[in-house]
Amino acid sequence: MLARDAVPQPDEMETVIKPMKPEHWEAVRAIYLAGIATGEATFETAAPNWADWNQSHLPAPRLVALSGEAVVGWAALSRVSSRAAYAGVAEVSVYVDEQRRGQGIGSLLLKALVAGSENAGIWTLQASIFPENVASILLHKSCGFRELGRRQRVGKLHGIWRDTVLLERRSEVVAID
Repeated sequence: MLARDAVPQPDEMETVIKPMKPEHWEAVRAIYLAGIATGEATFETAAPNWADWNQSHLPAPRLVALSGEAVVGWAALSRVSSRAAYAGVAEVSVYVDEQRRGQGIGSLLLKALVAGSENAGIWTLQASIFPENVASILLHKSCGFRELGRRQRVGKLHGIWRDTVLLERRSEVVAID
């Protein structure tokens, strides 16, 4: 029998970032639902099915953070507008399993998402974050996002008006002419 130290435990395994595949969806959806349940991650109140989520997000980059075979986080982009002038502008989504927050997974995902977005020709990334979600704001700022301002009473969640902090990251390698 192997000693406990000889067998890596799930929280000791290296986290790797990989492209998201449809077979990751159920784990991605579970992490999304946990984020929705906090009331601090999104205005959404339910997670969509795969077809709807797939339709509403850009095809690349879509990423998962894997610890062993377990999905412990995900990141993806969605268009902010269908207008041609905004073809290189996307909104960021980054979610980490509630048991794995504070372990650097969000940073790994967001850095990989930034690199992948530039490979896909995206020149501006936006994030709209509830001001109470300080960890997410700090994460984005640590990855080169700057705070543009606060949108007051921009939408209601469960009947309560909520503000959001708008952050933006402009690529230094895409569309710099």
